[in-house]
Amino acid sequence: MDFRVMGLESPLFHTLQHMMDLSDDGAGDKTHNAPTRSYVRDAKAMAATPADVKECPKSYVFEIDMPGLKSGDIKVQVEDDNVLLISGERKREEEKEGSKYLRMERRVGKFMRKFILPENANTDAISAVCQDGVLSVTVQKLPPPQPKKPKTIEVKVA
Repeated sequence: MDFRVMGLESPLFHTLQHMMDLSDDGAGDKTHNAPTRSYVRDAKAMAATPADVKECPKSYVFEIDMPGLKSGDIKVQVEDDNVLLISGERKREEEKEGSKYLRMERRVGKFMRKFILPENANTDAISAVCQDGVLSVTVQKLPPPQPKKPKTIEVKVA
């Protein structure tokens, strides 16, 4: 179906037409639009890592439950100057001789969350504290810009 014939020439319809053309060309190629393995792994890690985000008068606070993790198991980074990345891995305890798991319900594996920080986030003033199994990452806000004062130009007599 050609959307241009119907008088629908918006960029959205052009993109849909392009996608339909690609799907016709690659009908036998099942991996054409398949997500990469790392994308699927990251998506699962992000879906399994719930977080609370609070805005305070002078900061933003990100809280994530991290029961049983040590500070060395958690990584807090800033990517691309405005993306807060919290990641790590929770490992399963090794079974001791003579004992075995009857049920394993606690989540193990990689965890990750990415947050796009607002423009007023001060990426040079970030702190992270893990207390009682809760990681709190605090990103300070930049002070609001000072309004520009009018500049007076002296008028000279010619």
